[in-house]
Amino acid sequence: MTNLSIEDLVSKAKQGDKQALDGLIRAIQDKIYGLAIRMLCHPADAEDATQEILVKIVTHLSDFRQESAFTTWVYRIASNHLLNTSKRRAERREITFEECEASANAGLAAASANSAPEAEQVLLAQEVMMACIHVLLLCLDREARLVYILGDLFDVSAEQGAYIMDTTPVAFRKRLSRARSLFRDFMRRNCGLVDSSNPCQCARQVAYAVSTRRIDAARLPFVRHPRLDHARSVTQKQLEEMNEIQRVAVLFRSLPEYTAPDKFADGLKDLIESGKIDLLTN
Repeated sequence: MTNLSIEDLVSKAKQGDKQALDGLIRAIQDKIYGLAIRMLCHPADAEDATQEILVKIVTHLSDFRQESAFTTWVYRIASNHLLNTSKRRAERREITFEECEASANAGLAAASANSAPEAEQVLLAQEVMMACIHVLLLCLDREARLVYILGDLFDVSAEQGAYIMDTTPVAFRKRLSRARSLFRDFMRRNCGLVDSSNPCQCARQVAYAVSTRRIDAARLPFVRHPRLDHARSVTQKQLEEMNEIQRVAVLFRSLPEYTAPDKFADGLKDLIESGKIDLLTN
């Protein structure tokens, strides 16, 4: 089954082939999880949402009529769920750009030499950067956040985005443009990676982030999260060679392609075998 295309897996799964369904779930779970963790910020909440989305996909597979690419249909199901699910723990804080700016300034004011070994210091600075990007995404409302993630981080076209969000390509482009402007304005004022004249550097925020428990040096959930890629980090030299708009987009895209736990596919397989959920077929 591993050599079959997604289209073949879908076709066989819709006919009740459980092995094809298992292969299909494993083929799409990372994409769904990647969307969920960027929307919800917290890995455990992303896991819960991914499981819920996969169940919806499995139980509505017969509704897929090939009016779009299967992955686009999957994003539509996932996006609808993420827009309408109850607020998760990170979202309940209702973070704003103003609060992020105040936090960054507080971190700079409290900046001090960090006693951590150099290798650990690098990891902590990376965690600060990744956590910052995730938190900044939460500054947007759900719809704007989803549009930005789809359009700028997942390279979804305006036409695909319109189908996923149930809107028009023009409306999708306008929402994406507004989200880009908000991030660009914030990063231009605050981020030293976007503008080297800004004092805020990830390494300078480490001591404050650790002392206020914004990051846990013993866990580092983003840096140490299993991922598909290990080389998406961007250097200061690379950033300096880009214009401002490109720098902001590249920083957000530097988040890794997180891998979803295998328990999703294994758990759904057990549910299907138990008869607790049905695979609806044509």
